[in-house]
Amino acid sequence: MTMSIQTREIHYTAADGSTLIGYFAAPTQQTATAGIIVAPEWWGRNEYTEQRARELAEQGYAALAIDMYGDKKVTTDAKQAYEWMMQTFEQADTVVLRATAALETLAQQDEVDATRLAAIGFCYGGKVVLDLARSGAELKSVATFHAVLATQTPAQPGQVKAEILVSHGELDSMVSLEEVENFKTEMNAAAVNYQVLILENAKHGFSNPLADERAKANQVDLGYDAAAEKTSLTAMYELLDRTLK
Repeated sequence: MTMSIQTREIHYTAADGSTLIGYFAAPTQQTATAGIIVAPEWWGRNEYTEQRARELAEQGYAALAIDMYGDKKVTTDAKQAYEWMMQTFEQADTVVLRATAALETLAQQDEVDATRLAAIGFCYGGKVVLDLARSGAELKSVATFHAVLATQTPAQPGQVKAEILVSHGELDSMVSLEEVENFKTEMNAAAVNYQVLILENAKHGFSNPLADERAKANQVDLGYDAAAEKTSLTAMYELLDRTLK
């Protein structure tokens, strides 16, 4: 049974001075509930990200679809998305500063129990929430879908508080299985509680029903996979239910 929900936009400012606009969804109930930030693919905070936030709210969580580019900029053009994404990598701390601002904003909402926070992310957004966890953020859990796994700031022993779930497509040509092994090595060295799901025959973008359309329009190797989407979302909700409720 899904819950009735409420939604609104929330304006917030990161420590780097960027003006960001999040999309907040929460159950229409009186008691505060666990909060989850939803970090977007490189397209920006679009309808897909907002849909995932609404789905979380229908399952009893408060969710904030976050803005990483400022002024909720979105695109369907891969070259533009790449440009905006790379701008967030120019300064080493931009990604974590903006994600931290989003997490703090989420925690401040009346509907949110600030002691129960988590984060999920897709593609670029997966890197965002992994780097947030690596920074030592107060997160109970993190789940990623076809995430960018490489980082300039590897997890250090005792620093990551979150339990981590990574769902990765076996045929992902953008993030190799070698990079997955490197990620495992990093997590093991830092004694992080984590799990990696390798989804058979799935490509990068497997969770997004618009992946095939975007692939064709941009000549990039993306692909939607309904079975992989279902498996990864089921695993995510099992993690969230176990760590937040």
